[in-house]
Amino acid sequence: MKSIPEHLLQLQGKPVDQIETPALVIDLDAMERNVQRMAEFTRKHQVRWRPHAKLHKSAEIALLLEQAGACGHCVQKLSEAEALSAHGVNNLYISNEIIAPAKLRRVAQLAQVLQARGGKLAIAVDSATGVALLASAMRDVSPDTSIDVFVEIDVGQGRCGVPPGEAALALAQAIGEHTALRFAGLQAYHGRAQHFRSREERHQAIAQVIDDVVRTRDLIAASGIAVPLVTGSGTGTLINEAASGVYGELQAGSFLFMDADYARNARDAAQPAFEHALFVKAQVVSVQQHHAVCDAGHKSHAIDSGLPTVHQPDGPASFSYANGGDEHGILHPAPGGDQLPTLGSTIWLIPGHCDPTVNLHDHLIGVRGGLERGLVERIITVDARGALR
Repeated sequence: MKSIPEHLLQLQGKPVDQIETPALVIDLDAMERNVQRMAEFTRKHQVRWRPHAKLHKSAEIALLLEQAGACGHCVQKLSEAEALSAHGVNNLYISNEIIAPAKLRRVAQLAQVLQARGGKLAIAVDSATGVALLASAMRDVSPDTSIDVFVEIDVGQGRCGVPPGEAALALAQAIGEHTALRFAGLQAYHGRAQHFRSREERHQAIAQVIDDVVRTRDLIAASGIAVPLVTGSGTGTLINEAASGVYGELQAGSFLFMDADYARNARDAAQPAFEHALFVKAQVVSVQQHHAVCDAGHKSHAIDSGLPTVHQPDGPASFSYANGGDEHGILHPAPGGDQLPTLGSTIWLIPGHCDPTVNLHDHLIGVRGGLERGLVERIITVDARGALR
């Protein structure tokens, strides 16, 4: 277990202004409201909820989400699953393909550990080779252990997954040939659609997804193989999958923190109003004639989905953030303004993309009572930071 440095432990109970910068901060009140809204949403639509832990990479947060009703957690990497399992998370789904025999032996070992604890491990496949290698690893490492296996179909992401239809049927049949493997259903996730900006674009994209899923599900069922579950979806489109009557489980994770990129989506009125809950606290370290500089550069936040936006808790942001390199951010007055922040003042940044931003930090600082006058309540360890394999 990663130890929490003494200087962070001493922050607990202290005002927000005691947090040294740059630091990754969770507004716990906003996060908990997001959790409550998601729990209410999934109950209303009678779907299971398996959030993606690659967002927060924290066993503490994963267990909090389970207490709120999550049925388990998705991860993308085996090492993420191992890190969360080591801290008491028992129901995990590796929603990704693993082919390397050495890794598959670790998969089998983890399945054995979780089964012994009353939990369960699942994994996705998209090739007959993957099925055969997984079955071999399970047989060699733990012949008395079983694992749930989802067939991934490519429904528009253009990444992993077999085409909908016959190819998925062939894999479901291949899974059924091995006693250690249980065909668990279909993995159908359209990642690109999560960031289509208009409600209409997202609706149209997921309507095509539903057609592909139904055709594949019915083909497999017609062959005599039950399809227990269709799983997938994300924060951008969850209203569409939840309302479809086809998906039984949602994998949305980003709703918990809501980054700047998701904020660019036009919100569907039927979707919960999730709030920003993850921020980089930065300090203004230099003020020049036409710009100011803060101490949060690319080492503190990911930029694959764009630069962070400036958050001003008491109203519209007075400044915009520009690229300043690894260690710095350049602050300019917002359009129509001419005021610069003062030297030493605090700037709150909303990361462009939460997941890789969290992966840059060892700990998250949880604040209760708001970003301006709140107190540090807890220090949360990012257990799966750097879990890339």
